[in-house]
Amino acid sequence: MTAELGLVLALLAAAIAMFAIGNPRMDAVALLMLTLLPFTGVINMQEALAGFSDANIVLIAALFVIGEGLVRTGVAQGLGDWLIRKAGNSEVRLLVLLMGVVGAMGAVMSSTGVVAIFIPVALRIAQSTGMAPSRLMMPLSMAALISGMMTLVATAPNLVVNSELVRSGTEGFHFFSFTPFGVPILILGILYMLFARRWLASQQKSASGSARRPSLRAWIDTYKLADREYRLRVGAGSTLVGKTLAQLDLRHSSGVSILAIERKGRFAADFIAPAAKTELKAGDILLVDLFAPKLDIEALRQRFALEALPLSGDYFADRSQDIGMVEVMVSADSGLAGKSVVEARFRTHNDLTVIGLRHGADAQEHGLMDEPMNVGDTLLLIGSWKAIDKLRLNAGDLLVLNLPAERDEILAVSGKSMHALFSLILMIVLMVSGIVPNVQAALIACLLMGAMRCVDLDSAYRSIHWKSLVLIVGMLPFSLALQRTGGVELAAEALMSVIGGAGTHAVLASLFVVTALLGLFISNTATAVLMAPVALAIANELQASPYPFAMIVALAASAAFMTPISSPVNTLVVGPGNYVFGDFFKVGLPFTVIVMIVSVVLVPVLLPLR
Repeated sequence: MTAELGLVLALLAAAIAMFAIGNPRMDAVALLMLTLLPFTGVINMQEALAGFSDANIVLIAALFVIGEGLVRTGVAQGLGDWLIRKAGNSEVRLLVLLMGVVGAMGAVMSSTGVVAIFIPVALRIAQSTGMAPSRLMMPLSMAALISGMMTLVATAPNLVVNSELVRSGTEGFHFFSFTPFGVPILILGILYMLFARRWLASQQKSASGSARRPSLRAWIDTYKLADREYRLRVGAGSTLVGKTLAQLDLRHSSGVSILAIERKGRFAADFIAPAAKTELKAGDILLVDLFAPKLDIEALRQRFALEALPLSGDYFADRSQDIGMVEVMVSADSGLAGKSVVEARFRTHNDLTVIGLRHGADAQEHGLMDEPMNVGDTLLLIGSWKAIDKLRLNAGDLLVLNLPAERDEILAVSGKSMHALFSLILMIVLMVSGIVPNVQAALIACLLMGAMRCVDLDSAYRSIHWKSLVLIVGMLPFSLALQRTGGVELAAEALMSVIGGAGTHAVLASLFVVTALLGLFISNTATAVLMAPVALAIANELQASPYPFAMIVALAASAAFMTPISSPVNTLVVGPGNYVFGDFFKVGLPFTVIVMIVSVVLVPVLLPLR
């Protein structure tokens, strides 16, 4: 061993130790190594910084932006809502659908981002069904990790291994090269979790004393809004057509409040906030609140030629992307005290409609509009989120008490989901066809999302996980340093001396085990950086194709199931799932062995050694 190799190995051991103890954080360790490696004399500073110009670094950053576009436009949330509808109360169906959807989404966007999207979805399902979150969080993280085995761009380790192949002068993997391995492993993962879920807590832990924001449905019960909501379509022969809301004055004449108007748009329905000058058109769908007691809805429909439409949620809760609610209180120095709701003219001043009023704990069921308000009364207002946000900034005579929990799920960009999907599909087609390099395809998709306003520059920059990029860039110089000092060949020879003559399957299994064990202490990306050159060196020594050896390292790097610190995906679900370290080891170790067996059997079959 040369002095230069000793210095490089000493720095590598120090990096692994710092990764293992978690101090300092991983990106800081990577920057430290990037700074110190040139002092060894093996590489210069320009070579240490070369990772910043690596095409794969740009590709990973672009994929973060594309994932953000899918989130902002509602593509990801739409999949989550579909999951809830289809699963019902069946835990088996829910687990199968959850892991399948997460595996599919993680194939084209950041697995960490996918987990972040689905944690609130899974928690909402657990709360509504009484299921323990731990029964869903572990399958969620497992599916996200397996999704890294689905496509070339699914996870950073795949791109790192692919980059090492290209650097060695070999053609890299194709977009779907990983899919024949990822799909069967995902199926096995689903079947395994159907069995292994019995090792996780089966009962929901009691909620902590910390306050939770109320849901829309809680307010619907509190303010007794059920059975007051209707969706009515304006017929072509209706007397409402061509008249403004001020001319109709339905609130006083008929005891009806129009809360919003759905009007057919080019691609989807537009939601229009009602105003005095709003003119109704044939085909408009009115979301109305019948606050007057004993109002005959059938007589009203016949009088104005209105068609009743079905509702899919309690008091328009299913329309929470377009219209929201806010709970306010009449303040002590408010000029509203003593005035009725009608006299306060909330819609004129705030573009919001009062749908609920409580004196103390009692909700006012009848005569809502004429009821005088007192200091301390709470009101429930409904309207556009834009109007609600404006009220929060300038409440005036009101104190804003609560926003519903659903506010966190409101899309930053609505009506652009098809644009985001088009950009994603175009990127995949360009990558699969090979018309342009992968990084160029991703950049084209990013620019398209920006041009179609699925993302803006601020959200794009925020979406990039800079810590991950710095970690990769900081660890890449180790690969070059170990190759120049003979460290890669030394590692390959050491591994071959242990398993020499044992056969190709034993070599692949050993590579998998070493990679998986290294991944217990450092990130799967750093593991791929270190093990990919070793795998290619072993392939060269055996005079075999490099592809099966590179693939086994990539699959093993994604098999980070055994500890909560081996991947950010696992770390994210520890809190929501109330897990301890042993939960991951208990569930993850057997499945890691399963993945190793499947990989060692499939890889030589699908990627011939010669």
